[in-house]
Order: sequence, then structure tokens, then C-alpha cells
Amino acid sequence: MTQITTLDGQTVPPFAFGAMQFGGRADGAQSRAMFDICVDHGIRHFDTAYVYTDGASETLLGDFAATRRDTLFIATKVGFTGGSSRDNILKTFAESCKRLRMETIDLLYLHRWDGTVPLEESFETLAELQSQQKIRHIGVSNFSAWQVMKAQAVAARFGTRIDVIQPMYNLVKRQAEVELLPMCASEGILPVPYSPLGGGLLTGKYSGDTTGRLTEDDRYAKRYGLDSMHKTAVDLVALAQELCTDPATLAVAWVARHATGPVPILSGRTPEQILPSLAGMDYALDDALYARLSALSPTPPPATDRLEEV
Repeated sequence: MTQITTLDGQTVPPFAFGAMQFGGRADGAQSRAMFDICVDHGIRHFDTAYVYTDGASETLLGDFAATRRDTLFIATKVGFTGGSSRDNILKTFAESCKRLRMETIDLLYLHRWDGTVPLEESFETLAELQSQQKIRHIGVSNFSAWQVMKAQAVAARFGTRIDVIQPMYNLVKRQAEVELLPMCASEGILPVPYSPLGGGLLTGKYSGDTTGRLTEDDRYAKRYGLDSMHKTAVDLVALAQELCTDPATLAVAWVARHATGPVPILSGRTPEQILPSLAGMDYALDDALYARLSALSPTPPPATDRLEEV
């Protein structure tokens, strides 16, 4: 499995924080407080993207990280808008570096698959940035397994490789278990999944009148709109109450417990909101509790769909 380190050579702990809400739902003061709390809890891996909050996320993260840059691992993404052409990668990456105030980015992702641009163009560009020591690792986000492996073959022709993937993965979104996570184990790719709380669904807050992304954003409403997902959230809350803990703590610990060693990206809008997720970093799940949690949602069928062989 790919090992990631900070610029000063320290191993990066196996949890990350996503700055997607910095400068958006989280104002500057809230963002700073969350950054500080995460550092105090041992997080060194911070994730952002060119498109997050119109650049405010990268700008704020760059401000917060400035005095301790060498002790952190910083990831950003390009290509969500404008595609993965050479011109767009170089233009947006240069702007990201300016916002972050960093000459080297530890991990640069292609934010999503772009079937309109040859992979050779994208990965030759990324390989050049890597050879110039402007990026240390290459990653891809929201790719399927076949897309990752196709891209990996192209990357090898330019003397580089995909070290990290960023899929969606949580207790109600388990598709990554079918091919992505086994692929990571087989090919030594580090999985860094986002949305361990299912857009807030797995905190249990949507069982009442609480508003949030699932009620205000059509994309999230559709993504987490199945009744079965909401039933899983209700059952998770009940189990958390039984165990005298928080459902978010269990949800984060469950993602981290997978045998392939995923690095969950924690996130939130306020310092108070992220504390239960941070508690998941130290919450020990034994085999029995992991099985109980897994049983709250359907295990996806194998890629071959031959259920009789499971």
C-alpha cells in the first residue's frame, strides 16, 4: 500500500480532514477553529479542491497551514470543471498553488473522469508536474475500478503511477467494496474515501426537522434519498444509544475498520460538529461490533454477481 509522508518525512496518520466547507457553510473563524482542533487531534492530511467554495477553501487552508507547512500533507484536485486537458490542469493547478501559497502540493487528484480528453494528455501533464517536484503523488477521485486501471496503465508509460484514489464510501454507500477497495489492496493504492457520514445522514440529524445538505441540495437529496438508507441511519442511532456513543463516531470507525485500511476524510461545518467524527479515530471496533454495524445495510453483491459463491 502506498505510504504517504509529510514534507519533513513523518508518516501521515490514517485520517484526513476535508476543507470543502471552508469559506462556505463554515466562515473564516469556524474554519480556523476546525483546522486547529484537527491538528490537536493528530490529523496532518488536509483535503481541498480548486472548485470548493469558489477558491475560498484553498485560500483559507493555505493561510492556516503556512506556519507548519512541512508537518502537513496537503491534497487538492483539478478537472471537475473544464476537464482534464493539459491546459486546464496547468491553469487551475497554478491558481491552486497561488491560493494555497505552496510551491509543492503533496497530492494532486483528477477530480473526476473525463472521457473527452485522452488519458495520455492528462497523465503526461501530471508526470511533468511530478518530475518538476510541483506534486509528490498523483490521485484520482470518483473513478470506477476499470477507469483507475486504464489510467494506471497510461501513467506507467510516463514513468509514474496513481498512488491514491478518492471514492465515496460509507455505511449506506458501499459500492466501493465490490471492486475499488479490492483493487486498492491488490495494486497497492491508498483509498481515501469521502463522506463517511453520508452527507450528515448517519449523524441521525435528519430524523427530525433539521435542515442541511440533504434538504437544501438536490444532488445530496437524490444521492441519499432511498428509504432504506434512512432506515439504516435510524438503526445506527439506536445502536449508538445502546453503546452510549455518537452515531457519527461509529460511522467513522466503521469506514476506517475495513481490511484495506481506508483513510476516511472527516468534515463538518463547526468545531462542535466534528468532535464526534474525531472521536471515531480512537474508537475500537471488535469483529462482533463491526459485523453488527455492517449488518445495518446490505452488503453489495460481488462484481460477478454469483451470489452462490459468496
